[in-house]
Amino acid sequence: MYSLERPVQGQSSCPKDRLGRKRRTVVSSLTEDEELTEILKSYCSNKVTTTKYSFLSFIPKNLFEQLHRFANIYFIFLAALNFVPVVNAFQPEISIIPILLVLAVTAVKDLWEDYRKHKSDKFINGLVCEIYSRKRQMYVDQRWQDVHVGDFVRLSCNEIIPADMLLLYSSDPHGVCYIETANLDGETNLKQRQVVRDLPRQGSELTPENFHSRIECENPNNDLSRFRGFMEYPSKARVGLHNNNLLLRSCTIRNTETVIGIVVYAGHETKAMKNNNGPRYKRSKLERRLNVDVLWSVVLLVIMCLTAAIGHGLWLRNLKDNSFLIPDTTSPALSGFYLFWTMIIVLQVLIPISLYVSIEIVKLCQIFFIQNDVDFYNEYMDSRIQCRALNITEDLGQIQYVFSDKTGTLTENKMVFRRCTIAGVEYPHEENGEKSKYIFLHNIFHQGDASMELTYIVDFFMALAICNTVVVSSPNQPRHVSRTPLKSLEDIKMLFQRFGLPRFSTLSPPHTTESPRSFTRRLFSRGKAASFTPRLDGVPGEDGDQGYEEEGDGLENSNGGEGPPSEPGADELIYEAESPDEAALVHAARAYRCTLQGRSLERLLVELPGMGSLAVRLLHILPFDSTRKRMSVVVRHPLTNQVVVYTKGADSVIMDLAESPKGAEQSDGRQGHIREQTQKHLDNYAREGLRTLCIAKKVQTSTEYEIWLKRHAFAETSIENREELLLESAQRLETNLTLLGATGIEDRLQEEVPETIEALQRAGVKVWVLTGDKQETAINIACACKLLRTTDQLLTSSSSCLVSLQEACKALLLELRAEVERGEAAEGTSGFTLVVDGRTLDFALQEDLKGDFLELSRRCRAVVCCRSTPLQKSHVVQLVRDQLRVMTLAIGDGANDVSMIQVADVGIGISGQEGMQAVMSSDFAISRFKHLRKLLLVHGHWCYTRLANMILYFFYKNVMYVNLLFWYQFFCGFSGSVMTNSWVLIFFNLLFTSAPPLLYGILDKDVSADTLIKLPELYKSGQNSKAYLPSTFWLTMLDALYQSLVCFFIPYFAYAGSDADMLSFGSPINASALLIILLHQVIESRTLTWLHVLVLVGSALFYFSFTLVFSVVCVTCSPPTNPLGVDKLQMSQPLFYGVCALTTVLALLPRFLFHALRNSISPSDTLKAALMDQLNPDNYCRRMQHWNQTQAQSKARGLIINVEDLDIKIPDFILPKELKECRAATGSVLS
Repeated sequence: MYSLERPVQGQSSCPKDRLGRKRRTVVSSLTEDEELTEILKSYCSNKVTTTKYSFLSFIPKNLFEQLHRFANIYFIFLAALNFVPVVNAFQPEISIIPILLVLAVTAVKDLWEDYRKHKSDKFINGLVCEIYSRKRQMYVDQRWQDVHVGDFVRLSCNEIIPADMLLLYSSDPHGVCYIETANLDGETNLKQRQVVRDLPRQGSELTPENFHSRIECENPNNDLSRFRGFMEYPSKARVGLHNNNLLLRSCTIRNTETVIGIVVYAGHETKAMKNNNGPRYKRSKLERRLNVDVLWSVVLLVIMCLTAAIGHGLWLRNLKDNSFLIPDTTSPALSGFYLFWTMIIVLQVLIPISLYVSIEIVKLCQIFFIQNDVDFYNEYMDSRIQCRALNITEDLGQIQYVFSDKTGTLTENKMVFRRCTIAGVEYPHEENGEKSKYIFLHNIFHQGDASMELTYIVDFFMALAICNTVVVSSPNQPRHVSRTPLKSLEDIKMLFQRFGLPRFSTLSPPHTTESPRSFTRRLFSRGKAASFTPRLDGVPGEDGDQGYEEEGDGLENSNGGEGPPSEPGADELIYEAESPDEAALVHAARAYRCTLQGRSLERLLVELPGMGSLAVRLLHILPFDSTRKRMSVVVRHPLTNQVVVYTKGADSVIMDLAESPKGAEQSDGRQGHIREQTQKHLDNYAREGLRTLCIAKKVQTSTEYEIWLKRHAFAETSIENREELLLESAQRLETNLTLLGATGIEDRLQEEVPETIEALQRAGVKVWVLTGDKQETAINIACACKLLRTTDQLLTSSSSCLVSLQEACKALLLELRAEVERGEAAEGTSGFTLVVDGRTLDFALQEDLKGDFLELSRRCRAVVCCRSTPLQKSHVVQLVRDQLRVMTLAIGDGANDVSMIQVADVGIGISGQEGMQAVMSSDFAISRFKHLRKLLLVHGHWCYTRLANMILYFFYKNVMYVNLLFWYQFFCGFSGSVMTNSWVLIFFNLLFTSAPPLLYGILDKDVSADTLIKLPELYKSGQNSKAYLPSTFWLTMLDALYQSLVCFFIPYFAYAGSDADMLSFGSPINASALLIILLHQVIESRTLTWLHVLVLVGSALFYFSFTLVFSVVCVTCSPPTNPLGVDKLQMSQPLFYGVCALTTVLALLPRFLFHALRNSISPSDTLKAALMDQLNPDNYCRRMQHWNQTQAQSKARGLIINVEDLDIKIPDFILPKELKECRAATGSVLS
């Protein structure tokens, strides 16, 4: 789904806020107050302009922008310098060709992009919406660009919101509006918005003339999840404004017939436009290395020009017979100074400015290949890989550390409700479709405690059903039809009385004439047996589940009758949740006849077995946040009329908050027993790899609630520090909770996750898992995905104070070093895995412990950080990246992973079940974790090696050709003359040798994809930057120096003593240089196809054709020299071809012999793998088996823990046997 908004690059149409206010004041645009009208006029209009240029400003502005690039300034400086008579090197008009070509191509590209933006702006600004007109006293159609702050906008279902507006009216009788934010963040789940609380009720639509309230809110910002402000009524009463009152631009109205809002932000001040900042830009590691070598090229250029300048001055000073020179009074020193700038012009191609353009072209082609790889296509989701960062493809081949989230990244994030514990008693949830004879019947009653047990059960499932933000809909319900009004409280009470069921007290048992066992059987008879994995459009799951299958379980009502009929279409309800956890819990409650049937602004409709539908008044929702790690709802119980707080959250938090209720003497011992048993069950769930949540509640008296409500209302109406005040308010309420129970939800591993992690580890990549789950759950998942092996030694670090942690870290480090020194690892231990909890991680990230923590973790094969917050995740990634100076990759699927994705060198988002926040913040987006293997091991390897080799080839060919011009200076008195005409000099790099390097960087392939997948160890060459080391760069420069010497002096000696003139001497040199450069690429290329042959032969034919035609038709094309007939004459002589052949052979012979000897004596693993690709299948298998046996034997002789410092060794690529158990340290493995 694509957004309507694009990156903001044009000038904003907003007038400057003349008052410089810290807050924004918004009133109705119908106001007659002149001062308030002036305030409204100071805000942005809704017209959006993303273009850069106008008709008149295009040429000067585009030229000004292009002058910000160093390459363009360099070219313009050289072109201008060549117009200076005392320093010009050749025909001035020719020198402007490169810069004119570069500027013209870039200008055309920018003009085309800007024209497309102009068309899109015109379309968006011309969209129509209904705005209230003061003159016509009605809503009229107006274009989006005519909307202003303070206007009243009326929208219908499926219409797009034109500006950020405060919701004042909804056709839904409960003041609820539903929006779809797919255009904004890619999420298709419906979000609920509500009319401003306490807004005066009206029987019909809002009348704008009667709206006299004043809105105070924060200034425009890009935070999509926050909106702070208040509305002040004419009575001076204030009500707080929140994010759920705001309708954001680009979102779509759903499930609501009509809404009316007042515009608070328009145009470039809307949150949608504030969040569109253009494509992500990062500098790759290879690019940083390239910039260093470009500086070395500059140094080399200066040295060569200084040498020529000094040589020219000395030559003039020592010249005795200067009768052939034009008389000149210029001193030798000044002539040398002029010559310095002349040589800058002559040797300009030494600085590979065109290399940057070539790199961009190659990267675009690499991205094209990645995006069109069919292996990355997910047929179920109909999605493929997205490349959002266009300039770091080569970094994919140099990754050393991978930081992964667990839920939704390693696992499916499709939650299946498996087990629960209520009041200290565990109840299993059987597999799909199986009969469950013991649900709520086996060991749940103790003598005298049956009624209390029922109270816990009812409250537990009530919390599962209502403690969420789930939106309820039905599949056959159009997305524009609003829901049926909920039943009144009195109707629910009458229904309750009709069934003869007494009211439940929160602490006192309900009175019933039935036996506890029969009552429970009637109350919670299970009508469905299903796994509660949300399904879309009835598509069966991957495990064969077919949705919800009705199947009796043998449990009947005690009276032999059937329960009350459910609401029509109840089985067709669809729950749209913001997280899979919420959906799983609501589906679990529904399976046991505790069904959430509807949601409105102030009420929830819940159906309980035996009691029918109950309307629960919703007082407050305290949403989940990463600080509290819990969420709560405050409701008015429909039966007891008490204020009840239902809370669900992480067990580490809820268990600390669960205290014995005041005044409940009998419950002290019971609550202690419940906490003890629940903790045991939680530990068992974690060892089984289940995700755990604790459920609790709290009953407040009217006095306590009123006191809390006053403080909470103040926090809601605050603009400054609202988040802090709301956090404090929620924490005050969520204390002394009564623990009800806990849930165990299964989140299965994605397919091929163990194989992917094993391949990454064999490739030398350290894998860290950063999760918020319990330690036992994290360890179990690590074992299941083969991050933790049976032969690994598990190191756990869990400390409650700083001193003990520091001592523990140092002790573990010393122990690890001792283990390595004693060689215990070689006797069966393959490595060490470190497990750190969140509290320990807080201490480890402090300044004085960073070193010990990093030293310890660096020695471990894998690290698992559990109970970690989003902020801790980003701090860990940043610490490893900055302190160890390694290439990092972070991968996640949720909003809590955004910070670490943005901090890492390469961020990868998974388009899973938790929306698109991670994808929107990432550099690359994939649909499954298994795609990471091919993305790194294959495409990453190819992108890095191709780009690195192309860069070296660029430096080589530039230095090689420039040195030819430099050697000639020793024979022309360092005069700056060249032995070729200026056209060939300019076109040599611009045209004749430009296409082969591009093809080299796009299509060269050293090893096939299958071999790279089977031998992940080949990836280590990229980690160690073996393709582009400083030594490699300087060896390439020396080789270019040698080849230039051969290419210059063989023709020099061949034509010595002849009557060949300067251009005749330069003709075989240019031809030889071209052949050497092209054949050099043939030697270095690992792949030669018909396309390579076509380009190489075409480049050579293009050169010879151009020079031949040029020498035939050009008479005065290159004054003062005359190339007429020179190349034609040279190409007709056998000596020309003999010189070219001999020069080419001698120049390339050392490189050819070096490759031959190295590949014969000590071939690289990459070469051996490439040779295996050429074998037939039988020979390939035999060779691979022999290789694996050899490597396995060498590996058995000694094990080195720190794989970063190893040379490439190819161990057995056959995947090890499946881990069956990990009992010693991890418990059972998640199947």
